[in-house]
Amino acid sequence: MTRANDQPPADARADWAARIARRSDERRVPRTPELPPPAGVEAVPGVGHVRLSWRPVDGAVGYLVHRAPVRAGVPDGDLVPVDHLGGDVLAVPDPWYVDTTGEPGQPYAYAVASVPEVTVTGVLGEPVTAVALPAADEPPTVVLHVDAAADGAPLHRPWQPMIGSERLSQLLCRDLSGGREIGPELLAALRRVRDEIGVRTVRAHAILHDDLGVYRELDGAPVYDFTGVDRVYDLILKIGLRPVVEIGFMPRDLARDPDRTVFAYRGVISPPKDWQRWGDLVHALVAHLLDRYGEQVLTWDFEVWNEANLEVFWSGTRDEWLRLYDVTARAVKAVDARIPVGGPSSAAAGWVDALLAHAAEHRSPVDFVSTHTYGSPPLDLRPTLDRLGFPDARILWTEWGVTPTHFHPVNDGTSAGTFLLSGMRSAAGRVDALSYWVASDHFEELGRPPRLLHGGFGLLTVGGLAKPRYHALRMLAQLGEVELPVRAYGDGADGLVQTWASRRADGALVVLVWNSTLDQDKRDGDPALARRIRLTVAGGAGRTVTRTRLDRRHGDVTTVADRLGVGDWPTDEQWRALRAADALPVEKVEPTTEDGAAVVEVLLPQPGAVLIEVSGA
Repeated sequence: MTRANDQPPADARADWAARIARRSDERRVPRTPELPPPAGVEAVPGVGHVRLSWRPVDGAVGYLVHRAPVRAGVPDGDLVPVDHLGGDVLAVPDPWYVDTTGEPGQPYAYAVASVPEVTVTGVLGEPVTAVALPAADEPPTVVLHVDAAADGAPLHRPWQPMIGSERLSQLLCRDLSGGREIGPELLAALRRVRDEIGVRTVRAHAILHDDLGVYRELDGAPVYDFTGVDRVYDLILKIGLRPVVEIGFMPRDLARDPDRTVFAYRGVISPPKDWQRWGDLVHALVAHLLDRYGEQVLTWDFEVWNEANLEVFWSGTRDEWLRLYDVTARAVKAVDARIPVGGPSSAAAGWVDALLAHAAEHRSPVDFVSTHTYGSPPLDLRPTLDRLGFPDARILWTEWGVTPTHFHPVNDGTSAGTFLLSGMRSAAGRVDALSYWVASDHFEELGRPPRLLHGGFGLLTVGGLAKPRYHALRMLAQLGEVELPVRAYGDGADGLVQTWASRRADGALVVLVWNSTLDQDKRDGDPALARRIRLTVAGGAGRTVTRTRLDRRHGDVTTVADRLGVGDWPTDEQWRALRAADALPVEKVEPTTEDGAAVVEVLLPQPGAVLIEVSGA
């Protein structure tokens, strides 16, 4: 099956760039609280960075750090949000922030505001002043302590429930991209994330798009055909995944404005011309799926539309989308009330308050809240759900990534891998799913990949090579079932350098350590941010210790491709060399011993990560 592509990619890209930043409607929900700024703000200088921390504020979904340079002892101008170049939401969910965007030696005034809803920023607190230190002759040391016998808690794995994908009709595509057959390679990528990372579901756009032929009107009457949907869902289920059914886009024959489209494949973004027929279509689709696949469908999530709070994805108003939500959700529940439905599936954490306030007033079902963000860890939506009366709704971040920008070089290198680790660590225990967008570079919203390394969203390249973000997920997948506490101190501890320690059922310890900043200006690394790690594992003496490294020299496909001189696409010989390097080697290390503890030291560049495994006793 070939793609529907009567809109040239260049035109799709220009249209995208013109409309992507336009929000459909950001009217404030009346019940949004006014929050005070956080108290107890501290700014601790370190080499190449400043670490800020503060006390959490009840009701805050996040915090926005502001800064201004200090000259002659006073701020020089207004304090403005620190822009770490993520291209989306700048607020962060945790009560700390690492700023590497400033100039070492230059003092800055910092102040923090609470965020009750993504479009609302509270008043700034009193500023504090700090200055990042210049680079030293030797990297500072971060000291970590883990006790092999410590009590722990279940380790949460927010990466496992869901992954994103190009629209599933591409599974049927036999065209070549980069000399590779699209459908089989996309399916192989999804199978790989299932087998190696343990992902359980896949979310994709456009299940109602005309390339699957679901809906048409013949002599003015609706005609349904779900055979295309069956073909792609059969493939997904066969490899052990379940679909997340994102209900959209609008079939052309049912659209009020059929010429309003998005992407190179022209997904129709219009409201329906007939609301009853839309509801009937949704009901027919869900009833068909339940009949074909049985009661497992009761565990599938049905998500209403995609990013309607952006003009590029919805040509109607916010009120029309809320009507779409009501009609869609009730059509799903009319098939079986146990089937979960939710939304708003919004960009940049928008419209969550609007949907929940509307649903509370109109008694619309909301089993889960879904939204998206890029460039920062996802905000903490639990206060919003509690405030608006949906404390039991699940929280699904159905799109998340290092950047919302197609063809961005940050997607291909190591810094995106350490960004992924930081986001998953932040989200653990407070979200039900954090779905990375997307599995494979066989992805053509704005046109097919023009070269192997083109800054695509995929965790895997065309040809199935692992990017550092995929290696990062593989590292996370090695963590054990029990999370262990870590004591950390030194310049960069619990901020620039983060950790995740665990114990497996056989007693082996797995400790993941990484060096990362949200600042995308540092995506190629900053030597001043390198740290020496000294890990002490109490009770680890005499055990076998290995390490697995991810940095610019280990596991970074961009470095290997540069060394090989790869052009747009590899030669056959270069493909063989790339595949030979497509793994993270496990290295045995010889720790020192101190008082029954194993001590491991490693130099950790920025960006960089190391997985240290200590065998069971």
